[in-house]
Amino acid sequence: MPIQLSKEQLYSLLKELCHLPNETEWVEFKHNADVERIGEYISALANSAALMGKQNAYLVYGIDDKTHQVIGTTFKPSLEKHKQQEIESWLLQKITPKIHFQFYELLTGSDENLRMVILEIKAASYTPVQFDGIEYIRVGSYKKKLREYPEKERALWRVFDKTPFEKQLAAENQTTESVLQLLDYPAYFDLTGLPLPEGRTGIIETLKTDNIIQQASSEYWNITNLGAILFARKLESFHHLNRKAVRLIQYKGNSRVQTIREIGGSKGYAIGFERLIDYLKTLLPSNEQIGTAFRKEVPIYPELAIRELVANAIIHQDFSITGTGPMIEIFESRMEITNPGVPLVETHRFLDTPPQSRNEALASFMRRINLCEERGSGVDKVVSETELYQLPAPIFEVTENHTRAILFSHKEFSKMDKEERIRACYLHCCLRYVNREHTHNSSLRERFGIEQKNQAQVSRIIRDTVNTGLIRPYDSDAGAKAMRYIPCWA
Repeated sequence: MPIQLSKEQLYSLLKELCHLPNETEWVEFKHNADVERIGEYISALANSAALMGKQNAYLVYGIDDKTHQVIGTTFKPSLEKHKQQEIESWLLQKITPKIHFQFYELLTGSDENLRMVILEIKAASYTPVQFDGIEYIRVGSYKKKLREYPEKERALWRVFDKTPFEKQLAAENQTTESVLQLLDYPAYFDLTGLPLPEGRTGIIETLKTDNIIQQASSEYWNITNLGAILFARKLESFHHLNRKAVRLIQYKGNSRVQTIREIGGSKGYAIGFERLIDYLKTLLPSNEQIGTAFRKEVPIYPELAIRELVANAIIHQDFSITGTGPMIEIFESRMEITNPGVPLVETHRFLDTPPQSRNEALASFMRRINLCEERGSGVDKVVSETELYQLPAPIFEVTENHTRAILFSHKEFSKMDKEERIRACYLHCCLRYVNREHTHNSSLRERFGIEQKNQAQVSRIIRDTVNTGLIRPYDSDAGAKAMRYIPCWA
């Protein structure tokens, strides 16, 4: 379940908000609720909170907006409906993107006879929040349409560009005990190779140094997204990260018609990664022999290639795309690894261009604990391993909102179609180029496991790949047998 504020935390928050001298861009006081307008306030307050550098905004019912005195409210969000629909469900349908908000009901006053409602709203991140297709903002204590204030809209986008996902907060105002319950701190010390301190103070201070948590006050702590996404005992404890767990789906055959099993991860990436890879390997069959280089039982896909592609899907995902996370799909003759977000590098340049990550702190930490290769070598390893195993070349493709890498099981050269051969030739040429080597007929023959007497087949593949514009001759004046090739972009 998502983290809930305790009764004591709610009373402390209410007291703090009531002591504000005026309504602010991130706090609104109301006596009773106009249900039709709640969504507009959620949009305005979420966007204003981001602009003001706040993690949350608040809409408080039962407070006089002039005097800030507690007067109570008749609003009961748990019972309220909008056109026969529960208001939370209705609001979730109308708000884009799906940010977190939470209604809290409490009783206060001398006899606890005054009802209060606090609506906690997560600040916008990456993109402005809309309600029913319209973005709102607070101007002073007034709610306005964002498009009417272009200077605020520009400022809001500048904020989104400056605040990386990892530094945003997954949970606020947590006690030391709560932090240690939510995060698998022994795994943190084990993976980083640091000695486990004897007392809680030492543990907390070390987590703080690594930006796993931040100090909120003398007694409370904030858990960062970096800390939660890596070391959460249960990702579902953090409402906006629940759908970011890696999903593993195995299908019968080569279509998605019949599912054999579907497993959703629950732990943070750092503590769940090795278990995921180990389980994945148990689902994949082995081949007794692949090509001429192997005379023993080997995995159908190279483990190193799998590790790199899963790590890349985790690291390079776009966390601003809600309701989806990394996914691994196993078919009879292929494996697809998908992550939310389009890449910042063109797919045909994955192999030679150092990756640009939206989540550099996450990438850096995963490299530090050896869950992925050093910068820039990941896709090189994938292509190299598929060549070593003499597998068809992988595919890297982009949909509207996702990036997908596809590994294929072994296929005899004679059964590869023209497109598969051209793709293999291009990636072979890219791999050799980044290794400061040229591509020629003999190198490609070795890649496909083709004997020299059949070199004409390889010459035809090279000619087809040149005709597509993917590779070009390095020394066009050389004879046909001595010709060397480089990628088109080189």
